[in-house]
Amino acid sequence: FMKEVPWKTLYLHGLVRAPDGSKMSKSKGNTVDPLGLIDQYGADALRFTLAAMESQGRDIKLDEKRVEGYRNFATKLWNAARFLQGNGVGASTSVAAPPATLAVNKWIIGEVVETLAKLDQAIADLRYDAMADAIYHFAWGTYCDWYIELVKGDTSSETRDVSGWVFDQILVMLHPFMPFITEELWHAMGQRGGHNIIHARWPSPDARVDADAHRDVLWTIDLIEKIRSLRNELAIPFGTWLRPNFLNFDDQARRSFSSFGNVLMKMVRLAGPENTADLIMIPEASAQLVVGNTTFVFPLADYIDLDAERARLTKGIEAAEKEAASVASRLNNPAFVEKAKPEAIAKARADHAEKSAEAERLRAALARLG
Repeated sequence: FMKEVPWKTLYLHGLVRAPDGSKMSKSKGNTVDPLGLIDQYGADALRFTLAAMESQGRDIKLDEKRVEGYRNFATKLWNAARFLQGNGVGASTSVAAPPATLAVNKWIIGEVVETLAKLDQAIADLRYDAMADAIYHFAWGTYCDWYIELVKGDTSSETRDVSGWVFDQILVMLHPFMPFITEELWHAMGQRGGHNIIHARWPSPDARVDADAHRDVLWTIDLIEKIRSLRNELAIPFGTWLRPNFLNFDDQARRSFSSFGNVLMKMVRLAGPENTADLIMIPEASAQLVVGNTTFVFPLADYIDLDAERARLTKGIEAAEKEAASVASRLNNPAFVEKAKPEAIAKARADHAEKSAEAERLRAALARLG
């Protein structure tokens, strides 16, 4: 009627359906009141859920558990902000990345660069799910779970500047999805000259990915995860110091221990290497962890009662196998498969997979003991 094109681009999203995939209907009683979800979990959590689940060509199965999960994501941001404030970190004053000399700070700046590239591409492709996925995994996994842990105790001005700058980038990148919490945290972190976050410039870090820092940090994270897994599988108390022997203690291992030796001591009680010469013979009942090209060898008799641990693992394997066999028997019963609800069958299959994986994990742990 106005003789003008009203919109240059139309985005048609899928239907929002009930958790089981059926259409919402008042007669079925499976409708969802968005205001009720907002009252319970917050508008930001619901908004982020819809964006994260909006995959092109697919309808959205609105599960309240997903909304609850993203409410927890919002809580994670609050906790990160409190930690930063408690360590003297405030609002950043720079759009460009601060100068960085430490490997961990170079790495996190590079992660901002890579996350921003993913976001920009997803925006161009109108992939809201990819946008949400990129910022979610960076904010929760990379920044909160790893960067903050790796720099705990570091009170240097460089780390304060970098951690505050990265948090600002997270708030700006996350603002289209979670406008309320990001606005609140934007002002809580420091003075902004009266400007709201919606007026902030889109991130432009003017930085690059430092390949060496990237490799060193990922190597260290891999080692931490494998040592935590080893302690968990073999019930090695956290207070017990681990003193490894080595095979092929290469330059990568030297660089990572040089940069993160104190972090490894603090996070996983791993003693620094006193002797990096290759073992002539690997002791029996040793745990071996391969990180990059380096093999860490831990003589387990130094840390645990081998006989008691073998008995514990054997008992656990038998219990897991028994439960897996019981579930498999139900799944192989035609009467169960024909009469059970789809969700009951799906749960049984998930339980079987979980118990089978548990038995396999325990068998691997038992094999370590020889």
